[in-house]
Amino acid sequence: MEKLIQELTPHAYYKLVVFGGVDISITKAVLTLLIAAVLTFLLFWIPSRRMKLVPRGWQNFVEVLVEFTREGLLYEIMGEEGKPYFPLIATLFSFIFITNLVGLIPGSLPATSQIGTTAAWALIVFIIYNAVGVIKHGPIGYLKTFVPPGTPIFLAPVMFPLEIISHIARPFSLAVRLFANVVAGHMVLGVFAFLSFTSLIIIKILPFSMIVIMYLFEIFVGGLQAYIFAILAAIYIQGALQSEH
Repeated sequence: MEKLIQELTPHAYYKLVVFGGVDISITKAVLTLLIAAVLTFLLFWIPSRRMKLVPRGWQNFVEVLVEFTREGLLYEIMGEEGKPYFPLIATLFSFIFITNLVGLIPGSLPATSQIGTTAAWALIVFIIYNAVGVIKHGPIGYLKTFVPPGTPIFLAPVMFPLEIISHIARPFSLAVRLFANVVAGHMVLGVFAFLSFTSLIIIKILPFSMIVIMYLFEIFVGGLQAYIFAILAAIYIQGALQSEH
C-alpha cells in the first residue's frame, strides 16, 4: 500500500521554482496533462482538415462524439441558450475523459489523481458560471437570484447565506468527486496487481483477471466522471442564466 501511495505521488522530472517560491516543476501528472492536451487537440483537428460530406472512420467517430456532447450534455440541459457554451462543455468532457484514459497507461500518473488538477478545473467552472450570472443579471440582480421569488421575507436572511454556502461548496464537490473516484480506482488496480505478482502461480489467475475487468471498468468510470463533471458545469451555467434558481 505504501508503494502504491508513492506511485500516486508526483515526482519532479525537471525541478523549476520561479519567483516567490512557486513550484512549477514538470512531474508525471504535468506530463500526463500535456499528453492529454495534445491528444484532445489532435482528436478534433485531424478530421477537421479533410471534412467529407459523408463522414467515415475517424471523422464519423468525432461527429458522433460532438453530437453526443451537444445533444446529451448541452441542449438537454440548456436548450438553444447553451449554444455559446458548447466549446467549454465539449472541451471539459473530452479533456477530462482523455486525461483519465492516459492515466490508465502503465507507468503513467493519472493527473486527475492530484487534487490540484481537479480543483483547478472546478475553480474555472466556478468563476465562469458566476461571471455568466453577473453579466446576465448584473451584480445586484445576480445576488437577488440567490433568494427564490416568493420566499417569505422572514426567511430571506436564512435562504441567502445558505445559497452562498451552497455555491462555495460546488467547486469543492466537483474537485473531490473526480479526484476520489480516480484515486479509488487506481488503488483497487494496484491491489490486484500486487496480488497477481506476489501470489502463488495457481492463484495468480484470479487477481490478473480482475485487473483486466477493472481496467475495462476504469475506462467506463473515466468517461462517466467526465460526463458528470461536464453536465454539472452545464447545470451551474444554466442556473446562473435563469432569473431564479
